[in-house]
Amino acid sequence: MSDSVDYFGSETAIFRNKELLQVSHLPDGDRIIGRQAELENLATAIKPATTGNTPNNVLVYGKTGTGKSLCAKFITNQAIDRAEQNDITIGVTYIDCLQDSTETQVVQSIAHQLNDRDRTGVSIPHSGLSTAEYYRRLWQISDTLYDVVLVILDEVDKIENDDVLMQFSRAVESGKLESSKAGVIGISNKVRYKESLNERVKSSLCEREYVFAPYDATQIQEILTSRSDAFHEGVLAESVIPRVAALSAREHGDARKAIDILRFAGEIAEEEGMDAVTEDCVDQAHEREETSRLAELISKSPSHAKMVLEAMAFLVQQADDSDAAVRTTEIYDVYQRVCAQESSDPLKLRRVRDILSELEFLSIIDQERKWAGKGKGNYMENRLLDDPDVILAACAETEV
Repeated sequence: MSDSVDYFGSETAIFRNKELLQVSHLPDGDRIIGRQAELENLATAIKPATTGNTPNNVLVYGKTGTGKSLCAKFITNQAIDRAEQNDITIGVTYIDCLQDSTETQVVQSIAHQLNDRDRTGVSIPHSGLSTAEYYRRLWQISDTLYDVVLVILDEVDKIENDDVLMQFSRAVESGKLESSKAGVIGISNKVRYKESLNERVKSSLCEREYVFAPYDATQIQEILTSRSDAFHEGVLAESVIPRVAALSAREHGDARKAIDILRFAGEIAEEEGMDAVTEDCVDQAHEREETSRLAELISKSPSHAKMVLEAMAFLVQQADDSDAAVRTTEIYDVYQRVCAQESSDPLKLRRVRDILSELEFLSIIDQERKWAGKGKGNYMENRLLDDPDVILAACAETEV
């Protein structure tokens, strides 16, 4: 057999264990930096579960990348281990409510994650059952397999209604659960999320509330240093981690973004055949991270949402001010031209207003209602939260 090109190349000279830089990676306790008080608070709230009693329901607030999900996953895993010592079985389920946003999807996912069909005899099909039937099977699974069930609802504000929160917060009281107990850890980027809840849900769900503050530059630097063994020794230039920490601290203390930037910087060095990761790699990685994050959000939105966003980015570009505010009617005019270029029929203005509200919900834009003056009513000002060039690059990345 003739020699062929090895497209995978030799073993990487940059990364030793890239898994340490994945967002999905759950680090050991000694790698969780600057969140000891938050971990203690969460542990106190759910500690009753470790002895088979009802845990407190918890709402956790904070901006993206402040360790909310990380701490919730870590402390519930530790609760499972502690409960085993007391001959108590805890079931933990994690739901990304951005993916599962309807009540039926949430309940189906919880039941599917908790189920062991060989032991329960219960099936959880992906579709075909009513919401009430999914609940019935979930309660049966919980009572059969667990003493306590802990449900982590990440981005809980994305759930379309409060019913699922009501069901879980009152499952024992209403007799739905007979031998098992249940607790909810709701995680939200929206500090005022509680205000949107039904009063009955507030009274039963919001037993404990904690706010996670953004990381400062020193903490981010410690987090990155604790994961630097993802790289081979001597690969990281001395200035790389301080540079990444400074960029991330300046942008609201997002540790998740910092870890992504560090990983992207390593990948750029690898792609270019470099022996070390430099500050220049970091600057390129910073731009790639912004585009990648937005592309992921935009890819989950309807095609017309992308066209509305493109129209808004074009307007901000023309204003030559990345913080420029543009009116909804101005966006609609440009959006219609974008639709014509894409050979697509434009939506009505009312629907475009809804799309802009959805984009604000995803933290892609910011909206502020303004008073036009006596007898002229109100209008909405829209601002991009990212540079228009980055927005347009992210939109282009989502094109098929």
